[in-house]
Amino acid sequence: MQLDLERHKLFSRRAVILGGGKAVLLSALVARMYYLQVIEAERYRMLAEENRINLRLLPPPRGHIIDRFGLAMADNQQNYRVLLNAEDTPDVEATLDVLTKIFPINAGERRRILREIKRNRRFVPVTVRENMIWREVAQIEVNTPDLPGVNIDVGQSRHYLNGPETAHVLGYVAAVAPNEVGDDPLLGLPGFKIGKAGIEKIHDLQLRGTGGSSQVEVNAFGHVIRELSRQEGQPGAELVLTIDLELQKMVSRRFKDESGAAVVMDIHNGDILAMASTPSFDPNAFNKGLSNEEWQTLSTNPKAPLTNKAISGQFSPGSTFKMVVLLAALEKGVITPENRILCTGEMKLGDATFHCWKRSGHGWMDAFNGIMQSCDIYFYEVAKRTGIDRIADMARRFGFGDALGLDLPGEQKGLVPSRAWKRKVMNAPWQQGETVLTGIGQGYLLATPLQMAVMTAILANGGNPVTPRLTRPRPSGVEDEFLSQTPREKQGKKPKETQGQGLSLLPMHLDLVRQAMEAVVNKPMGTAFRARIKKRGQEMGGKTGTVQVRRITKLEREQGVKKNKELPWKERDHAMFVGFAPTDKPRYAVAVVVEHGGGGSSVAAPIARDILIEAQKRKSARDGILPEADPRRRRQVSNANPGKSRDDG
Repeated sequence: MQLDLERHKLFSRRAVILGGGKAVLLSALVARMYYLQVIEAERYRMLAEENRINLRLLPPPRGHIIDRFGLAMADNQQNYRVLLNAEDTPDVEATLDVLTKIFPINAGERRRILREIKRNRRFVPVTVRENMIWREVAQIEVNTPDLPGVNIDVGQSRHYLNGPETAHVLGYVAAVAPNEVGDDPLLGLPGFKIGKAGIEKIHDLQLRGTGGSSQVEVNAFGHVIRELSRQEGQPGAELVLTIDLELQKMVSRRFKDESGAAVVMDIHNGDILAMASTPSFDPNAFNKGLSNEEWQTLSTNPKAPLTNKAISGQFSPGSTFKMVVLLAALEKGVITPENRILCTGEMKLGDATFHCWKRSGHGWMDAFNGIMQSCDIYFYEVAKRTGIDRIADMARRFGFGDALGLDLPGEQKGLVPSRAWKRKVMNAPWQQGETVLTGIGQGYLLATPLQMAVMTAILANGGNPVTPRLTRPRPSGVEDEFLSQTPREKQGKKPKETQGQGLSLLPMHLDLVRQAMEAVVNKPMGTAFRARIKKRGQEMGGKTGTVQVRRITKLEREQGVKKNKELPWKERDHAMFVGFAPTDKPRYAVAVVVEHGGGGSSVAAPIARDILIEAQKRKSARDGILPEADPRRRRQVSNANPGKSRDDG
């Protein structure tokens, strides 16, 4: 009995101990559950939501680019894309075979699609084709049962309304390269495009906008179940250019099949009204994606359609540079306007003979006639007396030899040679014969058409520096007369009576040069008389230039030099002309370069004449308002080796 009692007590103690232990454990469990479910509830609720909800970045609409009147130059249009989701496609190869019957899928595209499918998760859709036409979209929809995993997606695609005519100004957009991704998450989005050339590249950040976001519910594998919320991004800013679109199109078309460039600008405020480079290309093709064959055709074309010759083409300016040489000589007093020099058709310098474009010679030439008749002998002698360093100094004051700061990529500086330059680059002394060649705008001297236009603007506006610009100060749908005024006019002050203070040039010297340029076009002895503007009040002044790109041998001169049209295209002269209009109150400057086009007076001058006529015709529209009903108004987007021989002038 006693033994049973002791056993019962032992069992009871063990039960109490076990029960107490269980109670402690239960209490700890309850406390932990309370901690997790009550105290830490909000934290774990957030963690659970983060596992269930994904935040996805949405690309914003790219900003529009419009001309000075609000006419659309680059906007966005609906882009129908074919997407393939490998997760929902039992046989990707078979599906691609069916799609090939609707639209062509070449071997290169097929390899890209398969490569992206392998690289991505199977539920991530791959773009098969963009910019589908409606007929192709309809065919895909009809054949949906035979195309598992194929979907049509509607996005936005960049569109250039006047492609080739504005390509070198606007540039183009294309897919982001791996080395361009950087820190911006937008650049990592599939199919996102950025500016790769022109205005699109320089102002890419401004045009790109800010991305939006979308909250989507996903399963444990990351597959999207449904969209919970969406916040649209901020569209890119609208960019207003100084370009007059209608004038731009006219300038581009006027070149026809010629290779060259032209720049038209306001001589007072520097607005670039037109900038054309020919031949051109279609920027829309880059947005859609070029084939290897298309790229080879563009990149191997001897006329370089991908190059903006207006800012990247470097040419000997030829006789269009003679005004700078004359001003340098007049400023240093090595010659006066009345000094005369005899032109017999050639000039001896040591063992070399330098020729004038007029083989019989011009006779006695003064400064005015030297410009008007473009006498090479006169400027050979003037350059000798002035010296290369004085000529170089004057050239730099007119904007030669340095980039002008235009907001376009690829602008070249050109070249203004000097004694120091040759010693540094070639480790050789400067020769007087090289000064003679510079006197007619050849030799080492190089300039871009834009620099030539700026030089002309400075000559026409009385010697005031002018900075070219392509973008307007603020958005505007119509021409703002205030923006076309000079800084002095904006302050309510009258133009200064004494001109030429900007470059510290004497007004009498500038007047002489401008009057001589007017005579070039409007006097029978002028080299561009046949290309004059006959309408009163619209007359132009200017200067011709014909630049040889090969050396003419003595034998060729004796036998007779072949005409340009008898030579291979690459051996023909460059044709050039710079001009301004109207002569009584200049407003517009133009520079025209026709590569291997022939004579400046016969080829480039007529093009410049037609351009200046059109610019003056459009003055009434430029100073007024385009009708709101004009269908051309802004479009809305549905979902928001230089030559070293003579120049014949």
